[in-house]
Amino acid sequence: MARATLPKGRTRVRGDEVLDTAFIGHEDCLLHAMGTHHPECPARLGAIEDQLIASGLINYLARIDAPKALREQLERVHDAGHVDAIIAKSPSRGIVHLDPDTAMNAHSLEAALRAAGAGVAATDLVLKRQVRRAFCSVRPPGHHAERNRAMGFCLFNNIAVAAAHALESHGIERVAIADFDVHHGNGTEDIFRDDERVLMVSIFQHPFYPYSGTEGRSERMVNIPLPARSGSAEFRAAVTTHWLPALERFEPRMIFVSAGFDAHREDDMASLALVEADYVWVTEQLAAIADRHAQGRIVSMLEGGYALHALGRSVAAHLKTLSGL
Repeated sequence: MARATLPKGRTRVRGDEVLDTAFIGHEDCLLHAMGTHHPECPARLGAIEDQLIASGLINYLARIDAPKALREQLERVHDAGHVDAIIAKSPSRGIVHLDPDTAMNAHSLEAALRAAGAGVAATDLVLKRQVRRAFCSVRPPGHHAERNRAMGFCLFNNIAVAAAHALESHGIERVAIADFDVHHGNGTEDIFRDDERVLMVSIFQHPFYPYSGTEGRSERMVNIPLPARSGSAEFRAAVTTHWLPALERFEPRMIFVSAGFDAHREDDMASLALVEADYVWVTEQLAAIADRHAQGRIVSMLEGGYALHALGRSVAAHLKTLSGL
């Protein structure tokens, strides 16, 4: 991925087109692998890239290489012992399992640092007004990683690192995190449950892994469980009835999105039945909130999504809507 340098205070321009959405990733994220046939595989990023090229959308995005997250950025949301443990368990060859679902190869640590660093870079670009919005096409995902625990394919909590960077380095007063992955973002809740500066709104299939999200609900943890086989109507009702009023009351100054696409009806990792139009719709709702309260500022980060064709189409739909195209 070629690095693009954005002029200070401006969006990047190609021809007559203003590119106001950054697409952030890194080749290191392709090298992380957890074993043959593992659903969280490098081909996920390839499927996204292929769809963006096929649709022509790639030409409207400012492509940025993700830096590595710094230790101090990770330790805003993870205890030092967790960071040490991930570094210590990084193998020089082969695969090391952290739990039955989560593993590391020789490249996983670098990929995880790039994934978390992508959120930091995206936050900087948006808050410095170099781009209006950003999407991080990275792996491993992050929203299951708790303050002291790697799990659910996740090593570091990428979205939490990004949100904490906005709060601590840029002094943003309030941020909202919207999570539409099919699995509850238990790690994000674990990290921000007691932080009054953070609102988390989420939907997820329940009962389902990680079997959480229903006991910690509050005015700032707006977790809406959906039963298996729920589709567009149930999803949109949850967002309209619960998310949007909470977001309007909170008036976030920046919105972060844990963009998991495994609630798609073609994804056999779960049993919800969303389609691309639902991702367009929810992105429109979040963009409207951002326009009213946050100067349009949104950073979105890839979480789940394992049916490759559906993932590519869904990310393209999400990105097109984020970009206002």
